[in-house]
Parts: sequence; C-alpha cells; structure tokens
Amino acid sequence: MNERQREYFRAKLLSWKDEILRESKVTLQTLQEENVNHPDLADRASSETDRAIELRARDRQRKLISKIDAALQRIEDNTYGYCEETGEPISLKRLEARPIATLSVEAQERHEKREKVYRDE
Repeated sequence: MNERQREYFRAKLLSWKDEILRESKVTLQTLQEENVNHPDLADRASSETDRAIELRARDRQRKLISKIDAALQRIEDNTYGYCEETGEPISLKRLEARPIATLSVEAQERHEKREKVYRDE
C-alpha cells in the first residue's frame, strides 16, 4: 500500500470516528433533555425501550471506535492493509467496504466457518 492510499484510509477512518462522536453527543443531549416522566404506562414503557435500544447502539459504536483507533495505529506502524492471519495484503475493495478489516476475505471466511462449526456443536 502506498502513502497516498494510507492517507486516504486515515482520512476515511478519522471522518468515520468524528461522525460517530458527533452522533453520540446528539444522543446524550437527547437523552438528557428527554428525561420526562410519562404519566401513561404504555408511553413510559415505549420511551424506556427506545432509550435502551439507543444505548445499545451507542455501545456498539463505542466498540467500533476502538477498532477504528486500532486501524489508525496499524496505519502508523505500516501494518494496515495486511491480513493478521496470513500476512497477505487485504484487497483495496475490502478495505474500502470495511476500513477496519484485519483479515483478508479468504481468512475471514475460514474464521466464520470455524465459528459456525463450534456454534453448531
């Protein structure tokens, strides 16, 4: 991977991280402002369910930020774009679709097959 490509992916990852952080701030503001005690039991239950779903989504995004940070670190130490399992380059198409990828398509498929076998047992 050349320097121009690394810069492209660095910018893409940083932009993605900034977007997630902005969305998180909006969610926090909304949750703080929406601290309304609904008199109707159904409205209260619906509101609490919505809040739980939103918090779960934010937790997934928090985990995604750590993966983005790890990808940015791999860019810094020149290991970005290489499969952690085989050491082979990960295709640019795959990185474009999933910039935090750590495995090539083939290695990911093997990993998922092994995971499925263990899950089925």
